[in-house]
Amino acid sequence: MRAAYPLLCTSFLLLGACHVSHHAGTNSRKDVDEIKVGYANWKRAFEARDLNGVMAIYAPEVVAYDLVPPLQFDGADDYRKDYAAVFAQFSGPLKVSVPRIHIEQSGNVAFAFGLERLRATTADGKPVDMWIRFTDGWERRNGQWLIAHEHVSVPVDMASGKARLDLTP
Repeated sequence: MRAAYPLLCTSFLLLGACHVSHHAGTNSRKDVDEIKVGYANWKRAFEARDLNGVMAIYAPEVVAYDLVPPLQFDGADDYRKDYAAVFAQFSGPLKVSVPRIHIEQSGNVAFAFGLERLRATTADGKPVDMWIRFTDGWERRNGQWLIAHEHVSVPVDMASGKARLDLTP
């Protein structure tokens, strides 16, 4: 065990150095701001049920894991149908808030994650107020930032197998 201790300490130091160097100077304020604008535009489009505006931030071959089946959406055309189905499930206003988005960017790639609150009323009159987790993989293509991969989820109670839509930050 004593011989493993220096190796373990060295490993932690190296990992710590990698973590710091990864963040030091990798984010371009301009690029991060462009991604934030993408999210702001998506939010406005989502609340307005503007399908073209919503889809403007996705790469044509986006792969998405959403809250609803199927297990995976392949391509923007497939994901567009999912958004259309989501819009059809609600009547009245859709309200989205994202209190904080964490964005890390380096070169032509970035990832972002955060919590999103959705408030709405279903088509049959039931109020919805839920928090959703999201993670997005962005790529810069021809000077434009687009989401190449999106993962949206909610926590699951493993004992019951049911989604926990009542959780709040």
